Amino acid sequence: MSGMRVLVADDEPSIRFVLRETLEEEGCEVIDVDNGDRALEELVSGRYQLAFLDIRMPGQTGLELLERATTTGADTAVVIITAQNTFENAVEAMKRGALDYLVKPFGLAEVKALVAKATRARALEREVHALRREVAGRIAPGERLVGKSPALLEIFKTVGRIAGRDVAVLVTGESGTGKELIARAIHTASARAENPFVAVNTAAIPRDLLESELFGHERGAFTGAVEARRGRFREATGGTLFLDEIGDMPLDLQAKLLRVLQSGEVTPVGGRRPLAADVRIVAATHRDLDLAVSEGSFREDLLYRLRVVPLHIPPLRERREDIPVLAEHFVHRYAEDLATGQRFLSATALETLERHAWPGNVRELENSIKRALVLANGEVLTPDDFAFLSESGARGSGPDLDELVRSEVAAALERGDTSLYRRLLERVEHPLLTAVLERTEGNQIRAAALLGINRNTLRKKIAELAIALPGRD
Repeated sequence: MSGMRVLVADDEPSIRFVLRETLEEEGCEVIDVDNGDRALEELVSGRYQLAFLDIRMPGQTGLELLERATTTGADTAVVIITAQNTFENAVEAMKRGALDYLVKPFGLAEVKALVAKATRARALEREVHALRREVAGRIAPGERLVGKSPALLEIFKTVGRIAGRDVAVLVTGESGTGKELIARAIHTASARAENPFVAVNTAAIPRDLLESELFGHERGAFTGAVEARRGRFREATGGTLFLDEIGDMPLDLQAKLLRVLQSGEVTPVGGRRPLAADVRIVAATHRDLDLAVSEGSFREDLLYRLRVVPLHIPPLRERREDIPVLAEHFVHRYAEDLATGQRFLSATALETLERHAWPGNVRELENSIKRALVLANGEVLTPDDFAFLSESGARGSGPDLDELVRSEVAAALERGDTSLYRRLLERVEHPLLTAVLERTEGNQIRAAALLGINRNTLRKKIAELAIALPGRD
């Protein structure tokens, strides 16, 4: 890193000061400017290996400077810095070839990590420039990805990197996390955006119909086939085919799907001649496909074909920073759609939403906002408008969990216990896992799915907590 020449362009003196101090500590030579026009003069000189560019400042914007740097062939890695952490900004920055995307306020460790990343990128012969995206894409206002958590920001950046690359993508995550929305984002940011996006839920269609639905059929191919059908592959020609719940596809159809992916041709049911199928595949599942492969219910070779680029969406409970942002987004979106008039979320209502576990993830949050908007009496939504979220948990729930934890803490302090965290986890985990396993009659695959954890994790917990499986002595 020593000796790297770095340009910092930001109209906030405090940001320039922090970056200069941190970069100089790393042995960099730093020049800082307060507007885009001066930054452009410095960039075209070709003297800089790394540049931190504010996305909005007087004169040229950071994105405009980034485009100039990439199109003129300047050998400068660019980091876009901004206070506006949005999907559009992240995708646009990565599409135009940015090394990374830094959100204010940022930590010193993040800056140092970016300097190291720039050093590695230069050693890989302009890998950053290969990430430039020429294709404009826009997510419709009602469908755009919303959030500010670090996990979601990484997904935004990955979408920007892969959108212009015609490779298969496998999106994983629990039901309701927004897997189809990610697929649509990839499509609309790609060169195929002007062509069809076709979605098929492979779990919702009976096996007897799924083959025809995907690959089409000829007239008279089977009873009821009174006319020919193109099938979803051919309907998506030139565009993107989204195969949702791919983990539920029958094995024999997996084999046929694999042949289509390998050959780029599809043969309709009852047909003799293969037809070209120019589509990009984005698949999605809530299942653990590696586990399915080991159990023989999913083809390993198909998994490799589908998982060229894996994208995992964490559940909403693991990215709670996104809950207020999503809630506000849905309130503004559906207040107009449902003609309820302008509505606002109170601070206490937001706290209620942040405390909820959201087993249904973003879909549950979205529907909860709709319900509250329709039933609310006033302009401001309060915790009372979301009382339905706790109703199911309140029925026959017995002592309050918070009170149980508090009493356990008090008792542990009196005993001088130093293993309180482990003890409390065991107290909660043992009855939780036992109850779920009883409900699934010892079926660990179903139990892991209900718990939202990996089956290997469940097995480990069963052994650690000495849980007796139903039906076993």
